[in-house]
Amino acid sequence: MIVVDPRSPVPPFEQLRAQLADQVRTGQLAAGTRLPTVRRLAADLGLAPNTVARAYKELERDGLVETRGRNGTVVAAQDAQHRAAQEAAEAYAQRARALGLPSAEAIALVRAALGGA
Repeated sequence: MIVVDPRSPVPPFEQLRAQLADQVRTGQLAAGTRLPTVRRLAADLGLAPNTVARAYKELERDGLVETRGRNGTVVAAQDAQHRAAQEAAEAYAQRARALGLPSAEAIALVRAALGGA
């Protein structure tokens, strides 16, 4: 949960950036997790969209998130192994969608391939 204190001397964008960065670093937000849209998070927190956009931009600059245009902003993988796995997962998800597989079925196939993990 993110809380922005309007009475804090720390600017709202920095409060948001710091909290999201902490959630990424602690694993509370896992690689591949899609963040809310700028407008949605701004509305939820009572902030201006530009404030949220600035926080997202700085998180992207720091390599903690990736913005994928119409696909939104997602938590970036933090090392090469995770980044490769994330790319493979994205490729599989695109292929599963192209085949018309429901999400639950696509996930079940991955679990089966991993030996029930």
